[in-house]
Amino acid sequence: MASALFHLFSRAREDELLESQAEQSYGYIPSEAIAIVFLVLFGISTALHTAQAAYYRVWWLLPTAVLCGIGELIGWGARLWSALNNNADMPFTIQISTTIIAPTPLLAASFIIFARVVNQLGQQYSLLPGKYYGWLFVSCDIIALVVQGVGGGIASGADDDLEEANRGAKIMLGGIGFQFAVIVIFSILLTDFLVRFLRDAPWRAPAGSDLFNPTSARPALTRQTKVILAALAFSTTVLFIRSVYRTIELNDGWNGRIIHTQVYFNVLDGGMVVLAIYTWNFVHPGMFLFPRKGARVDSGVHEKGVDTPSSGRSV
Repeated sequence: MASALFHLFSRAREDELLESQAEQSYGYIPSEAIAIVFLVLFGISTALHTAQAAYYRVWWLLPTAVLCGIGELIGWGARLWSALNNNADMPFTIQISTTIIAPTPLLAASFIIFARVVNQLGQQYSLLPGKYYGWLFVSCDIIALVVQGVGGGIASGADDDLEEANRGAKIMLGGIGFQFAVIVIFSILLTDFLVRFLRDAPWRAPAGSDLFNPTSARPALTRQTKVILAALAFSTTVLFIRSVYRTIELNDGWNGRIIHTQVYFNVLDGGMVVLAIYTWNFVHPGMFLFPRKGARVDSGVHEKGVDTPSSGRSV
């Protein structure tokens, strides 16, 4: 009898120790309910983006918004795995890498959309020509993605090597920091463009004109463009908030209070990305920038060089 009780006590003690070892990774046990909620939200948005990209033939949303959704599904799937199996180490390494990297392609969508807006409203109001927002900022986004991926790979392969894990975290922090700087610069250029457009204070003469006339009339803002600009500002803001959080989180270290507080992650990472990705479901570029043939479009600007629905909306 005493032997049986001792055996049961030993097994209980062993399970307790195993659970505490699993909690060392997160600092908590991920909520199963929260993970399911985010899986449903990202699943719906990703499916919608896939269908909308096909319907409007805006194919560049597949490697941007859809790819973001897939990454978030993998990350939150790993967190659900952790909630169901507290003793598994693998899901933590999966989710830490994917949830850091996943929003990067979505940010690229904002750059592409803004390039289209600049082309429509007038490149003379932008410090940079519209085409540069596409290849320059998307290239920076890819660099940030690669750096974060390398750091995540090093951190996830470190196992119990804390020094190696910290090295991976520092590399990821560098990628996040670089992305943060890109968002700041993009936000400044976006704000400058809007201010100059509203004040009709162009940087240069309009394309095709040899004369610089700072008092020339600006194009009219359509309802669609106003909505797109509001969505662009909102999406950039929430991704900026998320970037600030992840920068502080990684800088605080693996054992910091921020990374060990679940509500911060749920709200400032998961919540912000949900808001950003759903923004482009409701304000879809295919609907507001490239309406299908036969759809009613507000009268306003139509600048030479902007793709029509039949062009396939190539970047």
